[in-house]
Amino acid sequence: MKSAHKPVELGYISAVHGIKGWVKVHSWTKPMEAIFNYQPWLLEKDKKPVNIVDGRKQGKGLAALLPDYEDREQAARLVGQKIFCRREQLPATEKDEYYWSDLEGLEVRTTHGESLGRVERMMDTGANDVMVIRGDRERLVPFVQGQYVTRVDLEEKLIEVDWDPEF
Repeated sequence: MKSAHKPVELGYISAVHGIKGWVKVHSWTKPMEAIFNYQPWLLEKDKKPVNIVDGRKQGKGLAALLPDYEDREQAARLVGQKIFCRREQLPATEKDEYYWSDLEGLEVRTTHGESLGRVERMMDTGANDVMVIRGDRERLVPFVQGQYVTRVDLEEKLIEVDWDPEF
């Protein structure tokens, strides 16, 4: 069962940008600038709702201006903070489509019933998403449905994979 109350991580503030309080934003959304659509943001420290003053694509990344951060020194306090939104702000998923936050924490078992551990986090390799599974050791398993991932059951909190546990 999905947790409608658990905030969903959208990205993080990676650095300051300029001298007027702007920050660089690393976004997990696709496309990356979609992060600006999920207002208000909940910042990691206090999870208070924050509507950005302005946001834009800046070179290969993103920049944002948050209220009450008017210079570089103030903005530096935001660096490293994760950006969240409320689950209900996100669009509903289609069949066989999942948000990473739905997969994190699920148990991963092989098609033969052997537990590999739990999804600690997800990562994007460019080619496909990869599950970082923590069990007796760390495993990286591509999240490719139909090839490696044979079943996802959110209610059972289980992902079944066609994967050699020795790999």
